[in-house]
Amino acid sequence: MSKTLFDKVWDSHVVKHVEDGPDVLFIDRHMVHEVTSPVAFLGIENRGIDVLYPSKTFATADHNTPTINQHLPVADPLSANQLKALEENAAKHGISHWGLGHEKNGIVHVVGPEYGITQPGATIVCGDSHTSTHGAFGAIAFGIGTSEVEMVLATQCIMQPKPKKMRINVKGELSFGVTPKDVALYIISKLTTSGATGYFVEYAGDVFENMTMEGRMTVCNLSIEMGARGGMIAPDEKTFEYVKGREFTPTGAAWDKAMAYWKTLKTDDDAVFDKELTFDAADIEPMITYGTNPGMGMGISKSIPNAEDLEGGVATYKKSLGYMDFSEGDDMIGKPIDFVFIGSCTNGRIEDFRAFASIIKGRKKADHVTAWLVPGSHKVEAAIKEEGILDIIHEAGFELREPGCSACLAMNDDKVPAGKLAVSTSNRNFEGRQGPGSRTLLASPLVAAAAAVTGKVTDPRELMENANA
Repeated sequence: MSKTLFDKVWDSHVVKHVEDGPDVLFIDRHMVHEVTSPVAFLGIENRGIDVLYPSKTFATADHNTPTINQHLPVADPLSANQLKALEENAAKHGISHWGLGHEKNGIVHVVGPEYGITQPGATIVCGDSHTSTHGAFGAIAFGIGTSEVEMVLATQCIMQPKPKKMRINVKGELSFGVTPKDVALYIISKLTTSGATGYFVEYAGDVFENMTMEGRMTVCNLSIEMGARGGMIAPDEKTFEYVKGREFTPTGAAWDKAMAYWKTLKTDDDAVFDKELTFDAADIEPMITYGTNPGMGMGISKSIPNAEDLEGGVATYKKSLGYMDFSEGDDMIGKPIDFVFIGSCTNGRIEDFRAFASIIKGRKKADHVTAWLVPGSHKVEAAIKEEGILDIIHEAGFELREPGCSACLAMNDDKVPAGKLAVSTSNRNFEGRQGPGSRTLLASPLVAAAAAVTGKVTDPRELMENANA
């Protein structure tokens, strides 16, 4: 029987199928951080059992970590306690732990690929919804809850109903200034935040084939924001080249064996999806959100839609615009902004900082703008320095912070104050997501950079070197 990429990976990991129920799925890689793991570790301790496969579990601190003065004790007591609990639990169970100060520390979904923990054909879970990032490698990766974290620690398996399958094709060539982040925000704006609920998505077509691995990670990261269980892209030569030679990647005969399998990981020509959608790359321009969920997005040159032109509740729509202090018909271009954040598991990789630097080079940060530039890992931080990007950052009046989740969510010191408007390269713009009362515009690193130097929402194409080419 013909199978999709998703079927091939899922079916090969089913330990037991429960009739009219979930599958018992074996998990190859379990990644844990300080927020969702303490209660799970307490659960297995109360049951008097150990972690079944410590070598398949990887721990890193990211959500609660400060992004300045990481050599000092963490001031917030809750954050400090969670970080300490992760360290102690990892030591007790023999789990690799990359805490603050460790050279491998960083955002869980950034360091996993960097060190070859993420591999094609693997099943990967983490107590974090954006685990879908790892699907860029042809893996099945999804977020789980605390009780499920405990289940995987104890059994290396999880009980999950098999999702339906969706394929999203984006064909053609992206226009000037359009990034993978824009592709993802465009798709979400078309499907809404619930349009892929119950599905696992495979991304296919020219646009994804031509994307870098880091771009693919950005797209798969945002799959969860349209309700999908996860997203994945078939591995290809780019994937294999990226994975090869990393610390946890197989070598020698094991590499040859892995490659023989990985090359089979593609959807069969006559495989059938439960739903299939196709978009034209030419229709996508730099995107920006205007509301309080990632589906409320539009091309940056457009005006905020009227409620009657959209499907959904009018009252909810108007409430969202009220929170943002926007009105129907407003242009986004020209709106003054207060904060810019580049980072997160969505856009905290070296390519994102290269893009940001391409805009700010030779320019200066707007005086009234507070900018948080936060690498996703120490590897990214090192590359920023080695490539001369740090010099560009400093010459433009910006500072680079230390790795962590930072202003993606209000669980650390990097909080946007109430009423302030932030252009953010992260993944969610819910009410209060970046701090109580804060207002968030999701965008690409190019859009964020343009806002940072102009002090307002600006089409980055106006500032790009070959804009008139």
